[in-house]
Amino acid sequence: MITTARVPADKPVRIAFSLNETEDDDAPENSFALAFPELDQQLQPLPPCHDSTESMQVYKQHCKIAEEYHEVKKEIALLEERKKELIARLEQVEKESMDAAQLAKEYAELTEENRTLKLAQTQCVEQLEKLRIQYQKRQGSS
Repeated sequence: MITTARVPADKPVRIAFSLNETEDDDAPENSFALAFPELDQQLQPLPPCHDSTESMQVYKQHCKIAEEYHEVKKEIALLEERKKELIARLEQVEKESMDAAQLAKEYAELTEENRTLKLAQTQCVEQLEKLRIQYQKRQGSS
C-alpha cells in the first residue's frame, strides 16, 4: 500500500530510492528519503507518482542530475581552493624572486663600491708612500 502526505512547500523533503534497475519486493513503502539539502528548493526533485513508470524514470533522472550537480559544485569548490593555494604560492614565489633580484642588485652595487674603495685605498697608500719619501728627503737634506 502506498501512502502519501502533503508537505508544505517551505519544508525540506527527504527522498530515497535505489538507482538499481532491479525492483526489491521487500523494500519499505517509504523508500524516498534521499535528500539534496544543498539544492535550492525549486531544484529539489519532486516525489514521483508511484503509479507511473515514466514519473519514476523522470524522478530517477532528476536525482542523478542532482547528484551530478552536487559533485560538480564540490569539484568547483575544490578547484577554487586549489586556485587560492596556487595564487598564494605564485605570490610567494614572485616575492622571493623580487627579493632575490633586489639582493642581486644590492650585491652588484656593494661589489662595485668595494672595488672603488679598494682602488681609492691603493691610491692613498701610494700617495702616503710618496709623501714619506719626500719627507725623508727633506729630513735628510736639512
